[in-house]
Amino acid sequence: MLRPLSLALALCAGLVPSAPAVALDGIAGPYLAGRQASRFSDYGAASDYFRRALISDPANSGLLENALVAEIGRGAIDMALPLAGRLEQSGVKSQIADLVVLADLARTGDYETGLVALDEGRTAGALVDGLYRAWSLAGLGRMSDATTAFDEVADAAGTRSFGLYHKALALASVGDFEGADRIFSGEEGGPLRATRRGVVAHVQILSQLERNDAAIELIEKTFGETGDPAFLALKQELEAGAILGFSAVNGPIEGIGEVFFTVASALNGETSDINTLAYARMAEYLAPGQAETLLLCAAILESQGQFDLATKTFNRIPREDPAFVTAELGRADALLSDGRVDAAIEALRQLARDNSGRADIWSALGDTYRRNERYSEAAEAYDRAISTFSTEDPGQWVVYYTRGIANERIKNWGQAESDFRKALELRPDHPAVLNYLGYSYLEMNTNLDEALEMIERAVAERPDDGAIVDSFGWALYRLGRYDEAVVQMEQAVELMPEDAVVNDHLGDVYWAVDRKREAEFQWKRALSFEPDTEEEAKRIRRKLEIGLDAVLKEEGAEPLAVTKNEN
Repeated sequence: MLRPLSLALALCAGLVPSAPAVALDGIAGPYLAGRQASRFSDYGAASDYFRRALISDPANSGLLENALVAEIGRGAIDMALPLAGRLEQSGVKSQIADLVVLADLARTGDYETGLVALDEGRTAGALVDGLYRAWSLAGLGRMSDATTAFDEVADAAGTRSFGLYHKALALASVGDFEGADRIFSGEEGGPLRATRRGVVAHVQILSQLERNDAAIELIEKTFGETGDPAFLALKQELEAGAILGFSAVNGPIEGIGEVFFTVASALNGETSDINTLAYARMAEYLAPGQAETLLLCAAILESQGQFDLATKTFNRIPREDPAFVTAELGRADALLSDGRVDAAIEALRQLARDNSGRADIWSALGDTYRRNERYSEAAEAYDRAISTFSTEDPGQWVVYYTRGIANERIKNWGQAESDFRKALELRPDHPAVLNYLGYSYLEMNTNLDEALEMIERAVAERPDDGAIVDSFGWALYRLGRYDEAVVQMEQAVELMPEDAVVNDHLGDVYWAVDRKREAEFQWKRALSFEPDTEEEAKRIRRKLEIGLDAVLKEEGAEPLAVTKNEN
């Protein structure tokens, strides 16, 4: 996948080389196993295999680089450093080794050596190099040269916001809050795109300038009535008249860490590969306790399927940190993705007990129960979420909608219908709610005209959603408009060709227009895609045995509306 040109140029080539190591006979087994582990981002296993291979061939540059990547991936930068040194001794130029060396020089505060390293050709990508140079100059007390270096980054194509953001942080870190505010507010070069970290920094800067009212206004303007504990705490301090300290970046070391975090965050919007993780790991190395960096690393690992590493990373955020709840929600999600359902539920239940007024936690618990078909428990969790609502807000629609699903599944239709109606009151045209309620009416063979109207609105919003198009076709079928139903059901099958329900529905519609061979073919296809329940599969097999008309008669249902369906 190609990156947007401006960011690709800013970062230069990817960090990880494409050339494989040379696999000699004695190392072929562990080498190939390591490559296979790397393909699946299994950094722990890859590290183990590549290190075994290195025992047999310790100077193999390809093995060294692959082992280096694996150590970075699993967050063992202390183990990566000697590998980077050995790689350099082999005479191989490696950008990812340069990244590790530059990060370590920053961690030790050796800014002079870092600048020399850049001058001698070490690189972590053009954007990182420029910002690293600027922060190193600041670390040496050369603020005039540093601001010039930040301006050079800001003046380069595609990197203006990066240069200005870090210049503002650097100015604030040495007490020039007026200069930093001019950048954040847009008076000088901005305004900057509002990021969470940037808003925190600007809020602290405004408070340092004794402008707490402006800081409160910034929080409200950017995030509204946010439930984010960090911003709620900041707002409470500001309203109490406290002057917030500037802690967004405590000096050049954290400044360089912020460079790596900034780049990782930018890349994470496009890809979550090892390049993205490498920058995030360097940010973690320079600021080990930074919660947002840990959250970013964990999110990347989870997206790569490394659920155990992700869980361990979430666990590093302490209970007293405002980001702890977010981390626990992420940890529960990682446990679920790893198939550890009971552990995820227990984590969410404990979190809910400790934070009983948090609707988002109860809702997450409800979602987990619902996805595991524990609908009664899901409904109870959603009840707790809704009980925390003190005012009505459009964003609450999803809790009513999901509680409606849970109640519908436990056959508590009266409450389910009420929930769906409430969700539509809050979000009148949401296609998922319109489709679910409309389709439920179809299945109960009631309110058919209203069901059709709802589903037509849903289709207008999402014409390429196979489930919604299926509902539209099914509504037409229920109303006896079979020829129109065929058109919609065929489109639904095109959109969801391997869905058992959609193929079953198309079979019924074909039968209704006397296309019986095609109907039987679709029912067989539906069976091949394994219906959700044995009851559904049994009904399809019965239709294949005796035909739809006879099945409807057995069930005591209304016959099809046209006589041509009879043999």
